[in-house]
Amino acid sequence: MLVVGVDPGTINMGVGAVLSDDDLLTLAYSEVLSPPKSAPLSDRLGWLHERMSRALEDLRPSVVAIEQPFVARNVKAALAVGQAQAVAMIAAARLGIPVAGYSPSEVKKAVTDYGGSSKEQVQQMVSVLLGMDEILEPPDRADALAVAICHINRSRALEIAEL
Repeated sequence: MLVVGVDPGTINMGVGAVLSDDDLLTLAYSEVLSPPKSAPLSDRLGWLHERMSRALEDLRPSVVAIEQPFVARNVKAALAVGQAQAVAMIAAARLGIPVAGYSPSEVKKAVTDYGGSSKEQVQQMVSVLLGMDEILEPPDRADALAVAICHINRSRALEIAEL
């Protein structure tokens, strides 16, 4: 199963693909999509949609897993992240690829076993789980891969529960 994970954002959108073959997880793709910061939001969203669509067409994953926006104090930032999330969902829907959503704490718990983990802990565990020697930079790359790993873990748990 090939899963594309997305860490949505209108300035930096992490996109990563993980191939799951039984218990082996392999990095298949990792990128940060960064539209021009000075462009209006609508142009950045269009830019992201074009690049996301291209990546999904090339990868043809089984599913796209997207981190859901977390609303804390900055509602404006959460709305922008939600718009970027919608862009990724639309790109997947246009290709008939199912979409799954996960909260930030679900993603962190899936890779570090603790829902309140730091970005650094997530980066380190993603590298360990994918058998990599280096830590992925910027963190958006690791975050996207963590979302993909979260979906893979959730799918495995559901398969086991059905047995």
